[in-house]
Amino acid sequence: MPIGIDAFEGEESLGEPSTGERVVAYLAANDDKAFERSEIAAAIDAGPNAVGSALTRLKDRGLVRHRGHYWTVTDDHERLRDAYDVHALLEGLAAGEDEPFDREAWVRDATPVQEYHTGDMGSDDDG
Repeated sequence: MPIGIDAFEGEESLGEPSTGERVVAYLAANDDKAFERSEIAAAIDAGPNAVGSALTRLKDRGLVRHRGHYWTVTDDHERLRDAYDVHALLEGLAAGEDEPFDREAWVRDATPVQEYHTGDMGSDDDG
């Protein structure tokens, strides 16, 4: 994802990708294979417990698949692309803010789409 030149040249350090982002990127780059949690952890230089937590969240979001001890990226390429687009949008919106985007707070406070009802979004009738 590109960043603005002001952010590039700024004194603040560029944000490091989260463990989940690194897991998805690694699995997507190796989408012809499935890996054990420890193999993923070693490949992205992260702790196995952090990778395990990330994998569970990613599975709940439909971004990775799990079978036995093995994990791989989803085969739903549209879902993966949509997740990346939402991520890029949120990061872009936060780029102009004084504080970095707090992913965990947003996820904690976000209302799941399933909780919205058509009637809650306004009326579609013209009259």
